[in-house]
Amino acid sequence: MAIIISTPDLCDQFDQQVDVAQPLFKHFGANRQGYGQITTVACFEDNSLVAEQVKLPGKGGVLVVDGSASMRCSLLGDQLAAAAVDNAWSAILINGCIRDVELISSMPLVVMALASIPKKTVKAGQGELNVSVSFAGVTFTPGAYFYADQTGILVSDHDLLG
Repeated sequence: MAIIISTPDLCDQFDQQVDVAQPLFKHFGANRQGYGQITTVACFEDNSLVAEQVKLPGKGGVLVVDGSASMRCSLLGDQLAAAAVDNAWSAILINGCIRDVELISSMPLVVMALASIPKKTVKAGQGELNVSVSFAGVTFTPGAYFYADQTGILVSDHDLLG
């Protein structure tokens, strides 16, 4: 049975243990709620590390991608989202854009991003893996926990559901 995530309930119960992200992100995947341990990628207009990570076992984790809020190209498309589904990632949060939204909308994955754009990114092998990234008023630390539903996004150092 799937765990039901309610960010308002978690926020009420664990007020001092959660950080609340600013409401900047739109849902694009078929799943509208999820949680898991965070892996981070910091990249700017180069999704090489995103592509590498979604092809690795996700183990129910969440990939948080800081694309510096670039609106010039996409950091995730349908092929990488499908790889994330196949490799058991539960969610992907993109501080930037995605593409192929019609296809991603049917995938059993939480996908949240600022916007969509049809242009693909370059692949130059640039970026950093598992570094703390800060955006939307929150610091996303590798190994911390991410919770999302249609109301919002929470981050905690501890597993609040375990």
